[in-house]
Parts: sequence; C-alpha cells; structure tokens
Amino acid sequence: MRKQQKFMENFIHGVFLLLGLVTVGCVLLITVYLVLSGIPGIRRIGVFSFLFRSTWESTAKEPVFGILPFILTSIYGTAGAILFGVPIGFLTAVYLAKLAPPKIKAIVESAVSLLAGIPSVVYGLVGMLILVPGIRKLFSVPDGASLLAAIIVLAVMILPSIIKVSVTALEAVPQEYEDASLALGATPIETYFRVSAPAAKSGIAAAVVLGVGRAIGEAMAVMMVSGNVPNMPGLFQSVRFLTTAVASEMSYSSAGSLQRQALFSIALVLYLFILMINAALNFFLKRSKT
Repeated sequence: MRKQQKFMENFIHGVFLLLGLVTVGCVLLITVYLVLSGIPGIRRIGVFSFLFRSTWESTAKEPVFGILPFILTSIYGTAGAILFGVPIGFLTAVYLAKLAPPKIKAIVESAVSLLAGIPSVVYGLVGMLILVPGIRKLFSVPDGASLLAAIIVLAVMILPSIIKVSVTALEAVPQEYEDASLALGATPIETYFRVSAPAAKSGIAAAVVLGVGRAIGEAMAVMMVSGNVPNMPGLFQSVRFLTTAVASEMSYSSAGSLQRQALFSIALVLYLFILMINAALNFFLKRSKT
C-alpha cells in the first residue's frame, strides 16, 4: 500500500515537473524566436534610429522606422490605466471582501466575472460607439479616438483581474489579525486598510502585475478607440501603441521586407518592455518583504 502511494506521489510530482518544464520551454522558445526575428531589423535600421526617431513611415518611397511614439504611448496608456484602474479595483475588492452583504457580493462578483469573459473586440466596439463620440462632444475635440479613450477602455478591462485576485488575497488574511486590531480600539475601516490590506499586499501586488500585463498586451480594443495614428502621444491625440503597430501592419507586410522585420523588432521591444516591468515589480515586492 505504501509502495503504491509512493509511486502515485512520484508520478504526480513528475507530471507537475513536466508541466512546469513545458511552460519554461514555451517561454524560452518565444524568447529565442523573437530575438532571432527582431535583431535583423534593428541592425538594418540602427538601434538609435529605431528606438528614438519620432517618425514612422513604413510605406513611404523612402521608409522611416522610428518607434519612439509607440513606446511613449504604451507607457502613458499603461500608466493611465493603472492610475484609474488600481484604486477603483482595490476599493471594490475591500468592499466585496469585508463590507458587502452576501446578496450584493454575489451580484457584483457575477458582474466582475462577466467583465472578465467579455471579448476584447466587444470592449473596443462599445468604446468606439459610445466613448469616442462622448469624448468628442464633451471636450469639443475633432476626433474622440484618442489616448484618453484608450486609457479608459484599458482601465475597465484590467478591473476584473485586480478585483478578483485582491478579493482572494483579502479573504485569506487570518481573522485573528482583524480581531486583535478591533480589540485595541481600531474601527472596522481602520482595520481593513491598516491591517488587512498590508497583510494581503503580496496578493494585491500580484493583481497589479496582472493588470499591467493585460494593459500592455491589449491590441484589438485599443486599436478601435485610439485612432491608430503614429503620432507623438497627447491626451486628445490619435495615437498608436506598440501592440497595435504590429497588429495593424503585419497583414500587408511582405515576407522578408524591411517593414516586416521592423514589426518583429517592435514585438521584441514590447517583450523586453514587459520583462523589465515584471522584473522591477518583483524587485520592489521582494525589497518590501525584507
């Protein structure tokens, strides 16, 4: 009997190890492919010209490939989405985990789950039909398809990830922590924000990381509401993100052309950009634990 149990434990351990190796292998395969596909374009264009030139004219007679507007737009768009989405998501998670009555909690959690399951193109369609005209009328601008519209759409799209993971982290805080805080005379609100939230900060930080990944990697919804024009970023300016630059031109770029190589180089820059953000967040998380 013990031999069978040991065999099953070793078998299950081997299955999990294999799945973990498959995941690592997929990451390495993507990394190698992007490096091999992206380096030739950067070499032909030049690192400085590719990263810091503000003009992108891939179909001109003498094409110019400068992705500085795309980089800045992705940074501003992600930062704006996090600035709006994280506070709303965190406060909603605190309410659901600690304050909401069971019926309201069930309704709101169902709505959050529904938001998580809505396809990106639906977000983009709603934003294009409602948000873009609303921005145009409210701010009296020529075109509502802008960086602001993209930020709002991204902020809504990252809410489900932030709320669900943060609720799980807050509910995992031991009840003894809150009981001790209340016994010392703290109010429930003080307990939730000064005891429960700090105790769940690792889970909340993981929620923020997921939100950042969703915001950076989104393409379709952003393309539909941002205008998809390679301008330098402005709040009411039509802009193009790194993801939308690849998605919008890959379909008509010819194989082996410099344009196609430049698009793979954009994908490599985007990949490195995400890696740096994740590494920085993990560094600060580990530093806060020490």
